[in-house]
Amino acid sequence: MADIIRLLPEYLANQIAAGEVVQRPASVVKELLENSVDAKSTSVQLIVKDAGKQLIQVVDDGLGMTETDARMCFERHATSKIQSTEDLFRIRTMGFRGEAMASIAAVAQVELKTRARGTELGTCLTIEGNEVLKQEPVAMAEGTVVCVKNLFFNVPARRNFLKSNPVEMRHILDEFQRVALANPEIAFTLYQNEVEVMNLPAGKLSQRIVSIFGKEYKEQLASCEENTPFLTIKGYIGKPEFAKKSRGEQFFFVNNRYIKSQYLNHAVLTAYEGLLPKDSFPFYVLFLEIAPETIDINVHPTKTEIKFEDEKTVYAIVRAAVKQSLGLHNIAPSLDFGADVNYIPLQPTKFPASMDFEAAPAQAPRASSMPPAFSSPSARPVSAASATGSNTFTSRASAGGSGRDESFFTPSALRQAQQEANTGESKLFAEEEDSFAATASAATGGSKTLQVHQKYIMVQVKSGLMVVDQQAAQERILFEKYSQALGKRSGASQQLLFPQTLHLSPADYSLVMELAEEFKALGFIFNEFGQNTLVVNGIPAEVPLRDERELIEGLLEQYKNNLSSLKVDRQENLARAMAKRVASRQTGRLTDHEMNALVDRLFACQVPNYTPGGQKTLVILQTNQLQDLFLK
Repeated sequence: MADIIRLLPEYLANQIAAGEVVQRPASVVKELLENSVDAKSTSVQLIVKDAGKQLIQVVDDGLGMTETDARMCFERHATSKIQSTEDLFRIRTMGFRGEAMASIAAVAQVELKTRARGTELGTCLTIEGNEVLKQEPVAMAEGTVVCVKNLFFNVPARRNFLKSNPVEMRHILDEFQRVALANPEIAFTLYQNEVEVMNLPAGKLSQRIVSIFGKEYKEQLASCEENTPFLTIKGYIGKPEFAKKSRGEQFFFVNNRYIKSQYLNHAVLTAYEGLLPKDSFPFYVLFLEIAPETIDINVHPTKTEIKFEDEKTVYAIVRAAVKQSLGLHNIAPSLDFGADVNYIPLQPTKFPASMDFEAAPAQAPRASSMPPAFSSPSARPVSAASATGSNTFTSRASAGGSGRDESFFTPSALRQAQQEANTGESKLFAEEEDSFAATASAATGGSKTLQVHQKYIMVQVKSGLMVVDQQAAQERILFEKYSQALGKRSGASQQLLFPQTLHLSPADYSLVMELAEEFKALGFIFNEFGQNTLVVNGIPAEVPLRDERELIEGLLEQYKNNLSSLKVDRQENLARAMAKRVASRQTGRLTDHEMNALVDRLFACQVPNYTPGGQKTLVILQTNQLQDLFLK
């Protein structure tokens, strides 16, 4: 039998290695920036064209390389950072495997210019597909310039898998921000298509955070510091009131290396327990210094995941450090030690004067065993029959938990709610609505709906009482509307009387450019104004005209949050995000006509009983369930 095992050719082995190291233009940016940091640079420039597909250039003023080192750095497993086995367990630099430059040169056209400190001339190398085409001396300043052109020019299949320019640029921005945050003492500049996107002068960490994320971060930063013999923690956390709906602005650095760790993230969130709004995530930039031999950074090819020798201790120290920082900045809730916890006097419930039955004898007389009926000061007068029927029931429903007590939701009630909502049996609903209209006409003057606490809509149906969550219903209705608009590119707009100027972070600006067509399909009208700035001239019709900046920023936050937690396409993600943000604005008191229209629009939806995120829009309380409330 003939021998069939052979060594791979060098160029093929390099391309296989490149498959791990170079996944997209952002991978090249990460490797080159980290090399500049390791070279002890004080200033680094990143220049990209066509989102890195055409050109990625990094210019630094670091140590530079000699002629021999310049040639050696493109060889596989050639590195200046490891000389013995023990060095593998004492890694404090960024790149160390010696695969980055060889992998990049295997899939791109690379030009390297470098001059070591103290030498008169530098070296220029031109490499294409791992083949050295030219090597010659060159006059240049001390430092290194690396140009990576036409990424994946010799691997067209890989190039075809790259995303659109805005998507790839967003990944480049993410890598740039991580390296810039980890090294605030180095000045960084980013140019995209010859336009300056970010200019970050050298300074303190707090200054770097504000330079990257915006001036509004000045007031939300709280310093966090903890020193132990085992671990040192330094950095900043965000105050709870500034928490966002997405996890994007959360950074861990271990020995100055960016890492991802759900375990440590849980430690931070536990420290915030009881302080954060629901489904919100705090900002933090935390640096952990730990003995290199107690961690393993070879867990993942991109080195963004590491293993700790003693995870539980690290978890406990991180949690304690964040909790202490919250306490020092008077963010954690305080206890009143002067109060007697064994005796807290009950305060009588006070109502507005307009709700006092003795002061308003025209309303129903107060019953000795029944709380007064709740009625808005602006509500219309009601008859005696109406007061003893509709309003008295409203009082008891309010006292019973605003119609949302989960103990009422028996499996049979849920099955009936889903059957009535999903099967589309319009005849059944028509009978229920006719029956309700006849009953409500005598009790409430013709209205067939009732609003509770400006949150819930109560509707009598044949089987009992239907309670609709007002905001959840709006979200379902808007989701289907925006999904249709995105599919047909038919969203209607309303013009703003005064155009709004909106300055975004580079990452958010890149995301808007990525979603520009979808934004316009929804009804947004905007123009680019340079320097990560938009001029907003119109927003989708029916959206309340209130703080357009907050609307767009909230929409982007919701989109990014969905991106990290859901596997849905771009259009559905944007429709979900838009529906959630707009529905949160459409709250408050509704007229009878508006309530009836909301219920009608809800049941015209394809899936009326759930929001896109799975939350119920309605529940049905059976008549026997209501009766049980009065028999207990």
